[in-house]
Amino acid sequence: MPMLTPVADEDGAPFWEYTARGELRVQACAAPDCGELRFPPRPCCPHCHSFDSEWRLMSGRGRIWSYVLPHPPLLPDYAAQPGYNAVLVELAEAPRIRLAGNVVTAPDAPLNSLDPGRLRIGAPVKVAFAEVDGVTVPRWLLERG
Repeated sequence: MPMLTPVADEDGAPFWEYTARGELRVQACAAPDCGELRFPPRPCCPHCHSFDSEWRLMSGRGRIWSYVLPHPPLLPDYAAQPGYNAVLVELAEAPRIRLAGNVVTAPDAPLNSLDPGRLRIGAPVKVAFAEVDGVTVPRWLLERG
């Protein structure tokens, strides 16, 4: 399935390198008195203005903060998959960080694999990774319970 392939810039390249290894990591300030997590990645900490950073491993768990169900007309790469969702997931370790993605039934399932009626704001999700057009992207699976 074609998709809009992410473009890695210098600041965000490590994010994509970690997803290729099946890891969800978020950039953090490495200044001793700060440690704030930040996304999207950028060269300078918006809290303390330090240029020191590191990439912290996340649990891969979160909750659906918001979602939409796009309706036609859709972008050409997505026109064959009506009924797909686009979600913002709030990370468990970092409630101010929200990652965009899709909730699917399995990592390699089509974007429209989940019944939209199962989506709820606040629903717990966990990350899964799928390779699409040579890029490993995070997707989300609903957690039971």
